[in-house]
Amino acid sequence: MQTGDVTAGTRLVASEARSTADEAEALRTMPPALVRTVRTSGLFQMAMPRSLGGLELDPASIVAAVEEVSHADGSAGWTVLIGNSTAFLAWFEPTAAKEVLRGAVDVVSTSMFAPLGRARRDGDHLVIDGRWPFNSGCVHAEMYQAGVILMDDDGPIHRADGSIDARFAVFPHEAATIIDTWHSMGLRGTGSHDIEVRELRVPEAHTAAPMLDPPVQGGGLWELGFFPLLSVLMSGFPLGVARRALDELAALAATKRRGSSPTTIAEDPRVHYDVGRAEAALLSARSFVFEVIGDAWNTISAGSSPTPAQLGRITLAGQQAMHAAITAVDLAFGFAGAGVVYSGHPLERCFRDLHTANQHIAFSGEGFSAYARARLGCREETSDR
Repeated sequence: MQTGDVTAGTRLVASEARSTADEAEALRTMPPALVRTVRTSGLFQMAMPRSLGGLELDPASIVAAVEEVSHADGSAGWTVLIGNSTAFLAWFEPTAAKEVLRGAVDVVSTSMFAPLGRARRDGDHLVIDGRWPFNSGCVHAEMYQAGVILMDDDGPIHRADGSIDARFAVFPHEAATIIDTWHSMGLRGTGSHDIEVRELRVPEAHTAAPMLDPPVQGGGLWELGFFPLLSVLMSGFPLGVARRALDELAALAATKRRGSSPTTIAEDPRVHYDVGRAEAALLSARSFVFEVIGDAWNTISAGSSPTPAQLGRITLAGQQAMHAAITAVDLAFGFAGAGVVYSGHPLERCFRDLHTANQHIAFSGEGFSAYARARLGCREETSDR
């Protein structure tokens, strides 16, 4: 499948996602028909290694696709980006990666990398116990990735570098139990339920530590490393949702009056100023995202590895995308009036979806601090966190 085909598929998915947004909220997961459309479009394989049958698109194409689907419906955009967790198979030995795919190509994966599970060695296997929340797309995913800490009788095992041995363990969906917990404020259509396993034996080869180790796969997207790649997958989401919010505000501005005001919000100078600033901030954040990923991709395409500064700017841009998006959505929601507080209004959904997504650790703001520490020459201290 070529990039042009993905572009056409993205438009199809976005159109269907917009029309099924209410259905997704009612089902609390992506509707089955939309899942099929996303599969056939290739959007679940955008960041999957080409060596495993994925598309392995360039970063800008991934961001643009997630942005467009998120503009149509935040839950759909979020489910698409999480479904691309097969990207992390680049950290597995090729034979092991093919084993976990079980001969399939159009595999959808979840990824909950917080190490909430425990694992102990048993020969060449690990025995895993754990329960993980927020497994978006788990209802239709074939493969689960969950964070575990390797333990022995004395507690957590430490790696040679002194850090705790925290890994992703990959296992098929039928090995886990889905616990229906997803009654949420926002992203209601993502099916982000808990999953649980007890005494599950997983080959140790089916585990990897993307947060700590370099990828096995070389070149291309994998030159970015884990956290910048995560930013590539996620940056399109806030950009798309915030753009939808500002579009919705523009659509109602010509007729909406606040209270007893004789003028519409489209005629209010205060609205003009604030909306102008929000637009400028969002457009600037979007340009920043595409500038830094384009810069890194040019370096990779030339056969070199991005510098730490280049990679740091990718995570910084992802943080700024969410920061600008929250500002824009809050402003749009505040100016739109009481009519948008009812469930089902697109602006109300944008507000809920974005604030829910902002709780994800990838948008915690640590990217701002990490970039500043590097920029100011601060030494990073080793810790067990």
